[in-house]
Amino acid sequence: MSFSDPLGDMLTRIRNAIMRGRTSVTTPASNLRGRVLDVLVDEGFIRSYEEIQQDGFRAFNVELKYFEGEAVIREIKRVSKPGRRVYSSVKTLPQIRNGLGIAILSTPKGVMSDAAAREANVGGEVLCQVS
Repeated sequence: MSFSDPLGDMLTRIRNAIMRGRTSVTTPASNLRGRVLDVLVDEGFIRSYEEIQQDGFRAFNVELKYFEGEAVIREIKRVSKPGRRVYSSVKTLPQIRNGLGIAILSTPKGVMSDAAAREANVGGEVLCQVS
C-alpha cells in the first residue's frame, strides 16, 4: 500500500477513531510516525502505543485517551503537507489554544513539541497541531 502522505494518513486514522469513540486504532509503522506518537504520549494526548505485526508488516496499535467520556484530543490537523511545506523559526513558532495545545515539529534535534523546541532554541518543519 502506497501513501503520498503517511503522517497525514495516521492523523486521519486517529481523528476517525476518536469520532467513532474507539479506544484504539492501528496504523502502519514508520520511524516518523513513531517519533510523533512519542511526543503525543509525552504530552498526554494518547495513553500509549505498541509495535505489532499485522499481515507480515510492522504496525502501531495506538491506545487513545478519554477523560470523563470525552476524547483528550479535540482537534488534530496536518500543517505541513507534501505539496506545501511549512517551516517556522524559533521566534515564530505557533502557540496553539494559548498553550493548551501543541504543535509538533521536525527539527535538526529530532521531532519535538513547540515548547521543547523553544527550550532547545530550534525551529523546523511544523508537522501538525494537536489540541
